[in-house]
Amino acid sequence: MDFQVENAIEIAWNPSSDQNLKAQAFDFLNQLRSDAQGRQACVTLFTRSPKCSEVVRLVSLDVVNNSIQTQQLDAGSLTHLKETLLEYIRRTYGSGSQDQIDPPSLQNKLTQTLTFLFIALYQQGWESFLDDFLAQTRLQNNGSRDNIAGVVLYLRVLGSIHDEIADVLVTRSGSETKRNTELKDILRARDVPKVAASWQEILTQWRDRNDAVVEMCLKVIGKWVSWIDISLIVNQDTLNLLFQLVGRTNSTNREDKVRDAAIDTFTEIVAKKMKASDKIGMIVFLNLGDIVSQLIASPALHDLRTTSSYDTDLAEAVAKLVNNVVFDIVKVLEDNLAPAETRTQAEQLIQSFLPLLLRFFSDEYDEICSTVIPSLTDVLTFLRRAQPLPPAYSAMLTPVLNAIIQKMRYDETSSWGNEDEQTDEAEFQELRKRLQVLQKSVAAVDQGLYVEILSNVVGNTFQTLDQQGGQMDWRDLDLALHEMYLFGELTVPNGGLYSKSQPSSVAAERLIVMMSKMVDSGIASFAHPAIQLQYMEICVRYCSFFENQTGFIPQVLEHFVRLVHHTHIRVRTRSWYLFHRFVKHLRAHVGSVAETVIQSISDLLPIKAEVPSETADDDMSSDESDHSADAAFNAQLYLFEAIGCMSSTSTTPVQTQILYARTIMDPLFSEIERNLAPAKAGDAQAILQIHHVIMALGTLAHGFSDWTPGNAATAHNAPLKEVSEEFGRAAEAILIALEALKSSFDVRTAARASFTRLMGVLGVRMLPLLPRWIDGLLSESSSKDEMAMFLRLLDQVVFGFKKEIYTVLDSLLTPLLQRVFAGLAEPVTGTDDEIQLAELRREYLTFVQIILNNELGSVLVSDSNQGFFEPLIVSVTGLATTVSSGTGNLSASRLAFSVITRMADLWGGPNVATLSAQALSSNISPTPAFPGFDRFLIERFHPICWDVLGEPSFRPATDAQAKQVLNEIAGLEQTIYMKTGDMFIQHLRQSFFPAMGIDGTDFIRSMTTSPDRKGLAGYLQAFLRQKG
Repeated sequence: MDFQVENAIEIAWNPSSDQNLKAQAFDFLNQLRSDAQGRQACVTLFTRSPKCSEVVRLVSLDVVNNSIQTQQLDAGSLTHLKETLLEYIRRTYGSGSQDQIDPPSLQNKLTQTLTFLFIALYQQGWESFLDDFLAQTRLQNNGSRDNIAGVVLYLRVLGSIHDEIADVLVTRSGSETKRNTELKDILRARDVPKVAASWQEILTQWRDRNDAVVEMCLKVIGKWVSWIDISLIVNQDTLNLLFQLVGRTNSTNREDKVRDAAIDTFTEIVAKKMKASDKIGMIVFLNLGDIVSQLIASPALHDLRTTSSYDTDLAEAVAKLVNNVVFDIVKVLEDNLAPAETRTQAEQLIQSFLPLLLRFFSDEYDEICSTVIPSLTDVLTFLRRAQPLPPAYSAMLTPVLNAIIQKMRYDETSSWGNEDEQTDEAEFQELRKRLQVLQKSVAAVDQGLYVEILSNVVGNTFQTLDQQGGQMDWRDLDLALHEMYLFGELTVPNGGLYSKSQPSSVAAERLIVMMSKMVDSGIASFAHPAIQLQYMEICVRYCSFFENQTGFIPQVLEHFVRLVHHTHIRVRTRSWYLFHRFVKHLRAHVGSVAETVIQSISDLLPIKAEVPSETADDDMSSDESDHSADAAFNAQLYLFEAIGCMSSTSTTPVQTQILYARTIMDPLFSEIERNLAPAKAGDAQAILQIHHVIMALGTLAHGFSDWTPGNAATAHNAPLKEVSEEFGRAAEAILIALEALKSSFDVRTAARASFTRLMGVLGVRMLPLLPRWIDGLLSESSSKDEMAMFLRLLDQVVFGFKKEIYTVLDSLLTPLLQRVFAGLAEPVTGTDDEIQLAELRREYLTFVQIILNNELGSVLVSDSNQGFFEPLIVSVTGLATTVSSGTGNLSASRLAFSVITRMADLWGGPNVATLSAQALSSNISPTPAFPGFDRFLIERFHPICWDVLGEPSFRPATDAQAKQVLNEIAGLEQTIYMKTGDMFIQHLRQSFFPAMGIDGTDFIRSMTTSPDRKGLAGYLQAFLRQKG
């Protein structure tokens, strides 16, 4: 059997084995896991001498592990396994011979096996478990733990036992938690004191001989300390050893893993759960403040701090310790029930530990800084709650805020805009966000101090700039500008900088001074891209400053005009967006310089479309780092919108506005004319050029007027007649291109985007052009997605021009719906298609609903569209009755029922019955809007309700969307009743319910007496539950 197992393992793990043979070997090994004879063979293969290959021994142990874990072994088998392995361990690890011991991978697997045996037998069957392994740590019975092989295995086993029974990060079942608690209790009573004594002995024996053993021992102590009696560790003998290891130095000042592990041990000791008074007492007893201070003063953390030899691992280890200590101190300070003496000690400790915390917070390495951010956050949260602040606490804020501000600064080794350092840049910006949260916390504690310190930082920086000019370090300027940007958090949310032309607050007053200094300082000319970009960002953020201080606008616009021509692509493309934002916000104040600015940036307007290469990287991490031609064009569009904003100010004469528009549009018309023929012939570059030109025309139009038809709030922004006429030329040019190239997805996309933007500037002049837009945008090539998007745009048109659109809508409705029905009828070939179909259904039904809700319902039954009324009803009722589990079916059904109910309400005539608690007979004859519609309601609309109710997959009791459909059904049934009265009741009693073979009395009662649809829906839900 041994040979068979060994052979199977060798075959299974040999890369060159035949695949069929390999499959047989794996099948054999899987069967082995439940075979007692096979398990015994595996134990023999692992322990035999001479040793098998490593893979055979590893797999054999894995089979054994599986049998213990799945509880396949009885007590006798477990005992036999224990004795076999213990005999092997004594032979291999107890002799002191390094040649015999297993390689690390096998030691890990053996440790796992021994841990499983510990869990199975420690309570009963192997009570001497730890004694047996402790015995292997000695070569002779001389009191020394001098057998390194035995010591390492013993420490491995201790670490593994903790991981299995005491690691709080591992989620366990209730039974496992109970078992682990019992094991820890037995361990504490039976063996923990001797284990703790063994750690002292191991540290004493090996501290100057083998760092790996010492480090391993310290890590085990750090694990076990969380669940054993703290006095076993916090005693003079153990502490003396730990202090010596923490304080040891080496002449090379290289990384010392033992020292780091000793510090981590103290961190774990501090993290142990205990009463507040005990925790503070322990921190004082351990004298951790002095220990940390000495470590900070050591060469590794002080002399070498600014060199490449700086020990970052040591710094991070000490920072973790400080973070844990401060966390515990703050917890005591927040505890109002803590004893006065404990609280006094905690107040003294926070004063002594804050400088230590800030030392690591201000560390040049962001990983080390990040280690203490949690506890600094705790300190600031405590201070915010401790109002009014005692002087001792107030004094803490200044060094904290200064440290935060300084940490916001780019360090000396960093550069800006370097493609190779994008990851570092992103990480630093992420750190800045975390620091910003800390700054806000300081402001929440003492806003006056915050305003004062930040004002000084910014003011001093501008003063230095006056003195040093271009020689100044860009990092200092960037810091000041960044803080200016954040300073607005105090002013912008509280109603802006000004209130009745006066500064709205002290913070606003300071920011106004900063803004004046910034513009006057000439910082916009500082030759570093980061500073120029920050300058523009700030000007845009605080546009309200320029509304009040209009004298600065020409100067700042001059800066923008220069910066939009910047050579650095990141600055240039971002500046185009910022320029647009600045101009749009201040459009009322820029009319006088519009011509100069437009001329100055006209060289940036020519469009040069670049077809992306197949190898172009389209998976950019962010817009900021995307320097593709497509991203550059999207940024260029902002220039067109900015020009539209500047050209159309109320102070600019209409003829001048038209002149500006022509100046920009005529070259674009020429581009369409020049590229149309090659584009029709399939030239990709020409098609893309036309796409770009159409987008530019639409964006320019949006700049001229962002008026929204139908919105009373923006009615005064309606475009001037002459401007609308001018942009009619743009619409015509786009339509000519669309009609010639409607098979191109790119051209359709651009035209659709421009359609919505032109609407604001063309107004009602858009309506006669609608048939041409529909013909181009809903071509045979259009996807369901495109149809859905265009229907959404038409919703806006119908809503915005409801008074003027009837005639146009009457003529285009039938061809429009024919296109939509063709899209709805297309076969579905995958998940994407399903999603697009659901979207098209939704937009189609919404479009019909908008027509009905805006008093345009008569267009659906006009002479022009009467022939299409029946297909419309068939499609809507078909969607209403489709309630299977397909994508979007239920939401479409809900919308369809809503549309049908609206039709019934509009065309059913006045109500002839009312809903009341007492069932009332109504003999009034229905008077529908057109003859026969009352019968139509009963014979066409009513049955679809019961088609859905009879659908087995329709379960409103368990499906929220189905419940919404049920509500709509109830609403429709009650609407039909109110419009047709007794005629409907008689139909139900004499024809409908008898044909179904059910008693409809309860339904009729609920329908006629429920005051709203909710009551009837509740009845129907109960009816379905009873039926099914």
